[in-house]
Amino acid sequence: MKKFFFLSLVAMLLSVGNASAVDNNTVEIVYNGNSATVTVASNISSYVTVQSANSSHVKIVQDESFAGVDATLNNVYGEITYVLSGSSTDGEFYMEGAFKSTVELSGLTLTNPAGPAINIQNGKRITLSVKKNTVNSIADGANEDYNGCLHCKGHLKMKGKGVLNVVGNSRHGIYVKEYLEVKNATLNITAAAKDAIHCKEYMLMESGTVTITGAQDDGIQVELAGTESTGVKTDHEDEDTGNFYMLDGTLSISGYQGKAIKADGTITYSGGTQNFDKNDTEISASVERLTAIVNDGRSLVYDLNGCRVETGSMSKKGIYVVKRDGKVSKVVNNAAK
Repeated sequence: MKKFFFLSLVAMLLSVGNASAVDNNTVEIVYNGNSATVTVASNISSYVTVQSANSSHVKIVQDESFAGVDATLNNVYGEITYVLSGSSTDGEFYMEGAFKSTVELSGLTLTNPAGPAINIQNGKRITLSVKKNTVNSIADGANEDYNGCLHCKGHLKMKGKGVLNVVGNSRHGIYVKEYLEVKNATLNITAAAKDAIHCKEYMLMESGTVTITGAQDDGIQVELAGTESTGVKTDHEDEDTGNFYMLDGTLSISGYQGKAIKADGTITYSGGTQNFDKNDTEISASVERLTAIVNDGRSLVYDLNGCRVETGSMSKKGIYVVKRDGKVSKVVNNAAK
């Protein structure tokens, strides 16, 4: 009886990994075909529940009471880092939580035939760290019950000096319900059934390389999350503008069926290299938003006949042309009655 109990205990420990083998605040997931080994650091084991045993369809729930532990200079909030590596052609990473977290890709090849490869149901800030000198590839199946191969409920900050390849067979390649920021990482989206990148609030490309070579709709679409724009905020704190910002890096968009970039707000390039037709973009806006554009002192708005549009003349639904700082873009007024 004692021997049986001991062997059962060993088997249970092996299924979730050896807690002493990982650093504090770390959950390590290693995929291997139809199985995965999940190792949870002992200092966070009371806050993390692994609901998938050793299945390759990894499901982890982070306790709602978790508010950070054992903060350090490198982890000032004491958040949990999930490190993903290995390979599976029938797996996923699903995580629920209510506190900011980091997901680190460290040599991951993951396909989920029935849903998102990475599904983050956490409405807080998520850092997606693409580990230096690693190549990571994710793909999903043709199932429209979700929004993206990489699906994030909160706001996503992508960083690192590695490579992430994405294939979105269902809807969008990357879907973020709040804002998206990209820094340093190399992101390749080679296919998307709808938009390659679809996010809300705003998108900021600080640096890095983003290459989109196939989208059945837009290359990038940025939506307002609410009904009215907050206006641009300092450091974009609590901003909801539907704006797209590019500060640096290289952005290449080809093979799309809609627009290269579509935004509910403005599209701004402050630097970097844009390898696409910058005139093949679109700004969707309400009458109020068009009025704000006209009144900003930097823009001129025309109808498709080339006639100047004044503030009180934009009640019609249709397409307008905006000339701003020497650049031309199209605005689609979808909200007028």
